Amino acid sequence: MDEETSMNGKVALVTGGSRGIGAATALRLALEGADVAITYVQDKEAADEVVRRIGATGRRGVALRADAADAVEAAGAVERAVAELGRLDVLVNNVGVGLLGPLESLSPADVDHVLGINVRGVFLASQAAAARMEKGGRIITIGTCMTRRVPGPGGTLYAMSKSALIGLTKALARELGERGITANIVHPGPVDTSMNPADGPFAQAQSALTALGRFGDPDEVASLVAYLAGGEAAYITGAELSVDGGHAA
Repeated sequence: MDEETSMNGKVALVTGGSRGIGAATALRLALEGADVAITYVQDKEAADEVVRRIGATGRRGVALRADAADAVEAAGAVERAVAELGRLDVLVNNVGVGLLGPLESLSPADVDHVLGINVRGVFLASQAAAARMEKGGRIITIGTCMTRRVPGPGGTLYAMSKSALIGLTKALARELGERGITANIVHPGPVDTSMNPADGPFAQAQSALTALGRFGDPDEVASLVAYLAGGEAAYITGAELSVDGGHAA
């Protein structure tokens, strides 16, 4: 890894980084040379374990309790990361909530909750990060394959919330491009995590929807996020990139 592409000296914040795709991304960025802050809400033990593993790579790690549903905490996590690690070069908007169910079952409170985390929280974190970033900054948001193809009923609220992030990403790319800051969105397909295990009750049906016939691994998503965070991706912005095993094919 040469000096131009190395993340040595860079600082990243990965929201929802205590498990799944977030944890894999935090560790991959540390392996690429970045110091990494992660946020969590409930599982401090898991967050501390991720920080321990970041430390084992020789990089600095910090776990910040921050609830993305709270507007103050969503933006405040950025400021706390800067206070702990000195700067911010990469924001990975990973935190999100999935609420699936028939259209008629979704209450106004459900709508507020999902949009509060998946849209408002991402916007506020991105806004705060943009104010702190210098040239070469990266804002990378985790979307979903359901913005490209909704294979069945029950995903209305979730798909709507994640689709809003496509518009946000493209607008951020335009607004921040003059400053040399990029914004991109990654759409994972079915990925083997504790929330959606590859041996779970719905796994066979999800696997069948992909061209490869299998779940993805969190590291397969993290590798693309790390590429977008690095110097070789400096000319990629406003893009939607899928890591979905052919879910949208």
